[in-house]
Amino acid sequence: MGDLAGALLFVLHPWPFFYILLGTSLGIFVGAVPGLTGGMLITLTLPLTFYMDSTLALILLVAMYVGSVSGGLISATLLRMPGTPSSIMTTFDGYPMAQQGQPERALALGIGSSLVGGLIAGAFLVLLSPPLSRWAMTFGPFEYFTMVLMAIVLIASISQGSMVKGLIAGFLGIAFALPGLNESDGQLRLTFGFHALDGGFQLLPVLLGVFVMSQIIKDAYEIGKQPVSLELGTGRVRVSLREWRGHAVNILRSSVIGTWIGILPGVGASISAIVAYVTAKNVSDTPEKFGTGHAEGIVASESANNANVGGALIPMITMGIPGSPIDAILLSALILHNIQPGPLLFITNGDFVWALMAAYLVANVLMFLIMTASVRWIARAVLIDKAYMLPVIFVCCMIGAYALSNRMYDVWVVVGFGVIGFFLDRARVPLGPFVIGFVLAGIFEVELRSSMQMSEAGFLGIFDRPIATTFLVLSILMLFWPFVQSWRRRTKKESPS
Repeated sequence: MGDLAGALLFVLHPWPFFYILLGTSLGIFVGAVPGLTGGMLITLTLPLTFYMDSTLALILLVAMYVGSVSGGLISATLLRMPGTPSSIMTTFDGYPMAQQGQPERALALGIGSSLVGGLIAGAFLVLLSPPLSRWAMTFGPFEYFTMVLMAIVLIASISQGSMVKGLIAGFLGIAFALPGLNESDGQLRLTFGFHALDGGFQLLPVLLGVFVMSQIIKDAYEIGKQPVSLELGTGRVRVSLREWRGHAVNILRSSVIGTWIGILPGVGASISAIVAYVTAKNVSDTPEKFGTGHAEGIVASESANNANVGGALIPMITMGIPGSPIDAILLSALILHNIQPGPLLFITNGDFVWALMAAYLVANVLMFLIMTASVRWIARAVLIDKAYMLPVIFVCCMIGAYALSNRMYDVWVVVGFGVIGFFLDRARVPLGPFVIGFVLAGIFEVELRSSMQMSEAGFLGIFDRPIATTFLVLSILMLFWPFVQSWRRRTKKESPS
């Protein structure tokens, strides 16, 4: 706890605190505007952090992460358009409650639940990260290879749409990471004679293309759609302490669900919100009220999706495995700042890790204060015409890509991956597995080659490592379980009643 206290004192100094305040505010605004996402904001900000102190840079990005997930509830409640995918479940009860003349109460429930969910996840982050990091230090190449394999299969198995599409997206991301210099033998591969490909596709242009350019194309395609907003009244955005006591069990349960689902690699906050919402509905005495403006639905959704942020940071900090697509961007930020993610992070950059966790806790408190004080102004800002915002975002995207290596090649990479991302999204192929597959491809290949070289039995040596064998078995089970469920449902339908 002494390390955390020292980190809290550090982040409360003027400059670190300023970056947390700035990141949280920007995140809330971007999260509240439909069509803009936290991933887009963080990716656009990455080039601006190249010459910043690495600790301040990651503090800024984590604060944006916290703010963007929370900000999505504003448009979900007032526009019935989730500002972020994690706020989809909030629309089910937030918007009906606002239609019933209680938009202030709906927003207050969402903001308060976001705070509590974030702080509960923060407690898990602080308590679990050090022991998990020490456990992960016992991992060898076999363990890391099977863990990355399990992450890719898990991402695909719970992706929106079919599992096949999730697997296609994940392995497509890996395929795009292959061109360039092979780190294992120092040979060029899949460059097809183009010298620009000797270094492969750089991480930042790919992220800008998939997360930002594809969204710009999508928004431009739908530029004519204008949301209809519900006006906020003059009531105070708060809920009585007595009502909060009635939601205590729901908040605690949903926050724990959000945290533990967040720890699973690649799952994402939207899945946490869905599971928490369905759980709350199943255990409720009045399940028929869900979807009609019920407070329990808002509380379950918002506490879970914000808790997911803290949970997703745990595998990223302790093992270098992103817990969500945005964590994949944060992982990229660590790499760009020459910080090696993984179990040794606590040893090599202990002060940095504790500062990151302290910034996460402070960002949650600031998120609550900022949203409570300024939600009326943010509610007006979400109606800004996209025709004014998209050109600015496009220019920032191009400048960020060009600034990486001062070459037009990276700009064309952004455009190319933007088109790829747009068509993948149109085909309902999830982008999360694609990005995480691209980021993890290097670890996946290097650890596989290392494990094959260190074992005389080749790949069969995996069965001499209990942890690696466990990860492999779990990967196989997760791969085939959706097909088993589908077969059981089909058999049940075909069987005579």
